[in-house]
Amino acid sequence: MKPVMVTKRSGDVFRDLGFSPVEARSLRIRSELMTALRKFIEKEGWTQADAAKRLRVSQPRISDLACGKISRFSLDTLVNMLTDAGMDVAVKIKPRTRRVA
Repeated sequence: MKPVMVTKRSGDVFRDLGFSPVEARSLRIRSELMTALRKFIEKEGWTQADAAKRLRVSQPRISDLACGKISRFSLDTLVNMLTDAGMDVAVKIKPRTRRVA
């Protein structure tokens, strides 16, 4: 039996996948916005066609959202879609906490 390599997780899936800290932060924020939008669409009971019309995008864009195609969405696009859905998007800025070694 081959020995199994175990890598300690960082607590950030994007960092664990090898993205730089900057890329990981952007992906994490976009992921959170996409999840909020998908949950809202589901809660409202909208079809992809309904969502596309109400959010002023094409149905394939809603399909991309539903499939989690994160690379196809910028922060601006997601904020605009959430705003069109009638949601408020707030940004919270805080100093980074220092880790104790």
